[in-house]
Amino acid sequence: MFDLLLSHIQNKVDLPGKQKHQIVSFFTHKKLRKKQYLLQEGDICKCLSFVSKGLLKSYVLDEKGSERINMFAFEGWWISDFNSFINQEKAVLNINAVEETEVLMITLEDYERMMLEIPVMDRYFRILYQNSLVTKDYRLMVSNSFTAEEKYRQLTQRSPEIIKRVPHNLIASYLGLAPETVSRIRKKNLH
Repeated sequence: MFDLLLSHIQNKVDLPGKQKHQIVSFFTHKKLRKKQYLLQEGDICKCLSFVSKGLLKSYVLDEKGSERINMFAFEGWWISDFNSFINQEKAVLNINAVEETEVLMITLEDYERMMLEIPVMDRYFRILYQNSLVTKDYRLMVSNSFTAEEKYRQLTQRSPEIIKRVPHNLIASYLGLAPETVSRIRKKNLH
């Protein structure tokens, strides 16, 4: 259950074997059914979650009640409403399962304690946050500068698993496109 988490950490930082058991002790396991919420807008995000199996989406609802997807989190990804988690303020994001999912969750108190007790985890999360900023900057640039076809092509090249596991209407929301536009692009790319 914790192998993917420990492997993910080990790929970013050198983790002594004795610390692996200590790290695992900070996390709790949770299973989510398809469409089950991990977090709802207005609640406090009590945990930072690592996806060990399955797929989650985070999104906001626009004025018409339509989902505007912020991100997808596959196996090996972290997800939360980070502002809500760190500042213990009401969440603006909804997070729910696209498919049956299992997460490993850590509370803010345990997160802070883990950083103090296992200093290499501070470095691990710093690396993740740096990578996250780079990814968000790139996504913003793509969103503002690319055509619909270029957005779709970039997504499929950078994350081919999305096309296999995510319904096209959710992909459209993530890209800020109409579902019909994504269907047209997909048909065009099949020929």
